[in-house]
Formats: sequence, C-alpha cells, structure tokens
Amino acid sequence: MEDEDIEKAVMAYLKKKGFKQTALALKEEQSKSSSSNVSHTDPDVSKQLLSFSESENDPARYQDGYSKLRSWTYGSLDLYKHELLRVLYPVFIHCFMDLVAKGHTQEARTFFSSYREDHEMMHLRDLQKLEGVLSPSHLEEMEFAHSLRQSKVKIKLCQYSHELLVQYLQKPQSSKMFGIVNEHITFEVSPGQPSSISDETEVVTLIGISQDTAKQINEKEIHWGLLEDSLEEHLEKAGGMMPESEKGEGETKEGDLEECKKRSTDGGKQGPSAKKLKKDKVVSATGKSARAETNAVSVAPRVKAELTLPVVPIEVEHSILEDLRNRVQLGSMALPSVCFYTFINTHNGLNCSSISHDGSLVAGGFSDSSLKVWDMAKIGQQGGAATMQRGNGTTPTEQLVGTDDGKRSYTLFQGHAGPVYSATFSPLGDFILSSSSDSTIRLWSTKLNANLVCYKGHNYPVWDVQFSPVGHYFASSSHDRTARIWSMDRIQPLRIMAGHLSDVDCVQWHANCNYIATGSSDKTVRLWDVQSGECVRIFIGHRSMILSLAMSPDGRYMASGDEDGTIMMWDLSSGRCVTPLTGHTSCVWALDFSGEGSLLASGSADCTVKLWDVTASTKIPRAEENKAGSTNRLRSLKTLPTKSTSVYSLRFSRRNLLFASGVLSKGAR
Repeated sequence: MEDEDIEKAVMAYLKKKGFKQTALALKEEQSKSSSSNVSHTDPDVSKQLLSFSESENDPARYQDGYSKLRSWTYGSLDLYKHELLRVLYPVFIHCFMDLVAKGHTQEARTFFSSYREDHEMMHLRDLQKLEGVLSPSHLEEMEFAHSLRQSKVKIKLCQYSHELLVQYLQKPQSSKMFGIVNEHITFEVSPGQPSSISDETEVVTLIGISQDTAKQINEKEIHWGLLEDSLEEHLEKAGGMMPESEKGEGETKEGDLEECKKRSTDGGKQGPSAKKLKKDKVVSATGKSARAETNAVSVAPRVKAELTLPVVPIEVEHSILEDLRNRVQLGSMALPSVCFYTFINTHNGLNCSSISHDGSLVAGGFSDSSLKVWDMAKIGQQGGAATMQRGNGTTPTEQLVGTDDGKRSYTLFQGHAGPVYSATFSPLGDFILSSSSDSTIRLWSTKLNANLVCYKGHNYPVWDVQFSPVGHYFASSSHDRTARIWSMDRIQPLRIMAGHLSDVDCVQWHANCNYIATGSSDKTVRLWDVQSGECVRIFIGHRSMILSLAMSPDGRYMASGDEDGTIMMWDLSSGRCVTPLTGHTSCVWALDFSGEGSLLASGSADCTVKLWDVTASTKIPRAEENKAGSTNRLRSLKTLPTKSTSVYSLRFSRRNLLFASGVLSKGAR
C-alpha cells in the first residue's frame, strides 16, 4: 500500500510540474513491474517522499509562503519595490484557487479574507467574482476562474528585479511560491533601470487569454481613415470646410446660441447670453491661429465602406453640409458653448438619457420601463421652468426637463417589459432606439410617436445600443457578454461579437462604420471588424469596468472612461495608450469628441463636465510623460461644475455646440 501511495505522489508531482514524457515513462515502468510484488523502494526514501507529498498538500504552506513573499516584497528597495509588487496579485489569486481545488475551502476563505485588502483598489471586481468560489466544481463552472487557471500572466520586470525575485524563490521555504510563479507567470525582462511608477499601462491585468495572443491580435492590420465620398470630403472639395472670415465664425456662434435661446424657457436669460456672445466673437479671433492643427479630419486617409450604406436624401445632405460649413473651430483658446438639460423629480428612476445631433430632442429611459422624449422647441413655447448656471469662461444653460404644469411636456413611449438602460437617436433624429432588461431592443419613430420594430436576439439585459454614424445599422451590448450588429430592416442580428469574459457594458461605432468598439466589466476594450466579426484590437490598461467610449472624427483615436474616473486615449493603429487623462473622481458616464477632433468632453458622476485638449495630449512625447510634474494639468482645459447634477450624456452638435444632460440629485435645489 505504501508503494502505491508513493507512486501516486510521484505521478502527481510530475503532472504538476509539466513533465509529461517522464510521467509516461514512469507509467510504462509501473505496468511492466506490476506482476512483481517485491518492493524496491528504500524505507528512508519512502518516508521522505511521503512526507514531501503531505507537505505539498498542507494548506498552511500557502499561507506561510505568501506571507513571507509579501513581507519580502514590501521590504525591498523603493527603486524595485513597485515592480516586484506586481507579482503579488497573480500569486494571491492562484494560491486561493489552488486551496479551493484541493478541497481546503475553510483555509481558502481565511487566506482570501486575510490579504484581500491589498488588492481591492486595483482588482475589486475580480475579487468580487472569485469571492463566490466555494468548491472545486465552482472553479470549473465559472468561466472567469477557469480561464485564469488555464492561462499565464505576463509581467514586465527590469533585469535586476527579476534576479532578486529568482534568488528569493530559490530558497527552500519558498518552494511552494516558486511552483505557482513557474506555472502561472511569465516574465518579460528588460535591461536597464526599472520602469516608472507612473507607467500605468504596465500594471498586471488578468484578461483570460495569453499576452502573446493579445499581442498577435494587436498586430492585425486595420484601416482607421474616413469613408470615401463622405460629406466632409464633398465639403473639402468645394473649399468650404473653413468659415470665410471672423464674421462668418461670429455669425455661426450667434446662430447656435439663438437655437439654444429658443429652447430655453427663462425670459431673463438674454443678458448673460448677450455677454457670452460678445466674448465668443473675441474668442473666435484667438482660435484662428489653431486652425491648422484642428483640421485633422481633412487629412485623414480615405477607406472603402464594408457595409452597404443608406442613401442620404438631397435636402438632408444640404442641411448637413450647411452645418459643417458653419462649424465653429474649437481649440485650447476657443472653448465651446455648453447647453445643459437637467432632469428633475425623477425619484431615482432615470437610468439613461440621450440627445439628438442638433440638441432639439432629449430622451430619458426609466426604471418603470418607459421611454420619454422631450421636444425642446415645444418646452420653450410652453414657458416652463429654467435655471442658469454660470461657469468661468463658458455659461452652461441648465434646461430643467420634467416639470409638470398639468399638461404632459413629453412624448411617452411604452412597450418594454423592464427598465430601459440605453437610448440613442438616429443621425437625422427621425428614429430612436432603446434597450432594456427584458433583453430586447425597440425602434421608435419620433415622427409617428409609435413603436416600429422589436429586435430579439440577446439572452440577458441589453446595457447599451448605438446607431451607426450613417444610420440604418446599429450595435448593441449585453450581459450575455456579446455585442451584436443589426440593421433596421432585419429582426435578426447580422454579426455576433463574442470574446469578452464579462458583461459588455458599452459599444461605439468607428467613424468609417467598418469597426465597432466594446467596453466590458473585464476591464478591457476590444475593437471588432464589422465584416468578419473578428477582434482586431485588445486595449489593456483600465483598472475597473469601462462605462463609456468615443471615437475621434478622423478615426485615429479612441477614448474610454471607467468606473474609477480615469479616461484613456488609445491609438487604434498600435493598440497602445497614448495618454491617461485623470481628474474625475467618480464614474465617467459620457465622452464625445468635438467636430474637428481637437477637444474631448467628458461627463461624470462627480457632477462635472471636463474639456480636454486632444491635440496637446496626443503630441506629448512619451519620454516627457514620466518627468516631474503632471502633464495632465496641461491637457485639462476647463472643468464645468453643475450644482448637483450627475452627467449622463454629452453630444457635440455638427456646429460644435456642446449639449449635456443629467439628473439632479435628490435634495439639491
């Protein structure tokens, strides 16, 4: 019986270390000598092997080994400590899962709770998922845990940090940790000094696939330019992309402000607007010098459309061209005017809001399964309530939406069987899509005020839905961990994008309609080819779930905002983060680029709208990012605080007027 135990222990050890050929040879040797009942094992050797096998399965070795590794890491020199600390999280996760896999459930829970706080700041959502793992069967059933056990994490270390770690792990008391590191971590060793602490893209992210696979995906060719024969190209050929004079710019601003003025319901607002208008004329002159840099759209490469695009009516094309011709050129010296629509008395029932491309319609999705649409022109005629909020430099106008003076000031759309989580207007504003927890997407007509189609395909709640830049096609994302592409004339999806390890929380179209981007709770952003349905980019670097996405007008850059308030600017060609933009203190729920791509607007649950200088952010050399002094202060142009209104949505009009909407917090008046 003792020999059988020894054979099992040796076989288990060989399998664990990956010595497959040796294990097969031992098995053949055992089968040949099975007829013999004579023991060939020395008693002393037998005792040592059995004691080694027992110690290997001793749960206390995990606690003791990790505790010593943690103490050694935190006691290392400051120059190398931040690199060595990257090893702790994957070791912690695999120690916990190994304990569960071996049936030591109680010891696993104690170990997990003892060191959980070390990793909560960066990996809270992962820990919340693994907290529910209570048995070996859970490890197999939970795809997230199963994928972690099957893949390796790549960690970047400088050469000296790597040598220090290997020297420590080779000590006898570290054999258990050595085994885990050897089995689940690969190191990318670089010569020279350690990487900077501020290099946030280097942090460990467990994405469930090998880092080599992610690197291969990011090497795929993509075409980020604009569509051939687009309206911008027509305008460029006609020589009308730029306003002819300062007067033209001033008139454009005046036209946009007049539109905003008509939608307002406060009769006493003309004074501040007149002052703002005079200031805009001065600002337009200062923005003249930035025109060469802000006209990035006109120099973007042209690509062919992979989708069959809808035909734009002549009168609509003329209207859009007129807006583009009169677009105000924005920059660091010429900030946009802002019009803010505030929902009041929603009683925590508002889940989402959306604004049409010209700001004339505002939609809200509610927990009672209703979708409501307000026409700003009608509200202005009714003379409802409005307030003004002054900002330094720009004056966002807060339009109070939802007041009830006996007559309903909105159009009510009913049809969903659960809370509405997303809504989006078509580019022309004649249709609106809504998605719900009932796993359906509904298409509504704003002209007929009726439901036209109900799209069924997702199996779980649909978190987001977005029209393509040309209309007709739309994309959705869901709790079922997929994104889907649809067309208005088909009730079944055209493509299904699967690959995320958790909920797909947001989706956004590329400017040329050949790609869509998806943001997920697995803390990654993926770019998908619409024609093939393949993932062509994986963007790794966020520390929490991604809540918002935006594409630059020229299609070269993408911005993503997460739950922690961090915004990351990505270069689609390389798949690398150009720069992180920090400043928000809570969830970033909305992002949008200005018409020419020189500014990025972000809206957050911290009740602020921030304006960022995209031109400066994307041109700062990487070597300068790690120098003393934060360059983020240079990139953030302005912060526009609301009274107590979380920002749900943002939209730059074609003329570059910024619209925003949100809900007033309870008790704030």
